[in-house]
Amino acid sequence: MAEREQRRDNRGGNDRRDNRPEETPEFADRLVAINRVSKTVKGGKRFGFAALVVVGDQRSRVGFGKGKAKEVPEAIRKATERQLIRVPLKDSRTLHHDIEGRHGAGKVVMRTAVAGTGIIAGGPMRAVFEMLGLQDVVAKSIGSQNPYNMIRATIDGLQKEASPRQTAARRGKKVAEILKRPDADVKSDADAVEA
Repeated sequence: MAEREQRRDNRGGNDRRDNRPEETPEFADRLVAINRVSKTVKGGKRFGFAALVVVGDQRSRVGFGKGKAKEVPEAIRKATERQLIRVPLKDSRTLHHDIEGRHGAGKVVMRTAVAGTGIIAGGPMRAVFEMLGLQDVVAKSIGSQNPYNMIRATIDGLQKEASPRQTAARRGKKVAEILKRPDADVKSDADAVEA
C-alpha cells in the first residue's frame, strides 16, 4: 500500500495539482447567445455554432466578441478573444449621466440610478452591465431585439459616457465649475432680490 502511494507521488499524480497556486481569472465572461447553423452538403448536413460572449473585469472594463466553430466550446473560446473599453463609473456603481446608444435598428436608453436600485435591464444589456461592474442602472431597449444589435448599441452608449473630470479637461474648466448646479445660482439670486 505504501509503495503504491510512493509510486503515485513519483509520477506526480493528484498531489501535483494541489501544490499549484489558485489562479483567479482577471476577466469573467457571460454567454449571451448561441446560434446553430447548418449547411446541407452531398452527404447530409454539417452543423456549426456561432457564440456571442460579453467579457469584463467587473471593474469598469467591458467588451464583447463573437466566434464561429464546428463545436460549441471552440466557438466560445474564439469569442472571448476581445477588445475592451474602459467606462468611467460614478462611485464605482452607476453612470455619471443618462445616455443613449444606437447601432443599426437597435436603440437603447440608459439612466443613472440611486443606490439600491439594482440592474433593471433585460437580456444582453444585463450581461454587459454585470460584466462592467455596474450595480445601479435603469435601461430600456427601444429598437431591435437582436442580441448583436442590442450589445453594440449598449457599447456605443457606454463609449459616450464622460466623467466630470473628462468634461472639465475638455472645456478647460475646473471640476467644481462643472459640478456646480445652475439652479443653486437661481436660488441665490432670488434670495438677493428678497433682501
